[in-house]
Amino acid sequence: MRKRKDITSRADIEVLVNTFYDKVNADDLLGPVFTKVNWAKHLPLMSDFWENLLLYTGSYQGNPMDLHKHLHKVMNLQPEHFQHWNKLFIATVDELFKGANALIAKQRAMKISNIIQTQILPPKTEK
Repeated sequence: MRKRKDITSRADIEVLVNTFYDKVNADDLLGPVFTKVNWAKHLPLMSDFWENLLLYTGSYQGNPMDLHKHLHKVMNLQPEHFQHWNKLFIATVDELFKGANALIAKQRAMKISNIIQTQILPPKTEK
């Protein structure tokens, strides 16, 4: 087992992203959402995204909200998808890393997930 350290480089981010999406692909709930993903493009893009969020490189160019709105139209995302994604992401970070950037990664993942859910899923109605 590798010794856990903080996320400090592009190589660390690639380990996180690749490990996480390996788990996503094998997951019964999330795997079907990603069946048509071009992994050769998606993995480097996600590494750019997290590298920018954690190391402030400016390497990410894209609009996550538009992508998730489109995905929702195609796959009918539900709160369970987001909750499970969060759980799996946090578990992956905790398995691989510890430290300030690891904590920031988990906090930002939750915040982004909540923002995307709020924007694309209809509000729950009270019964």
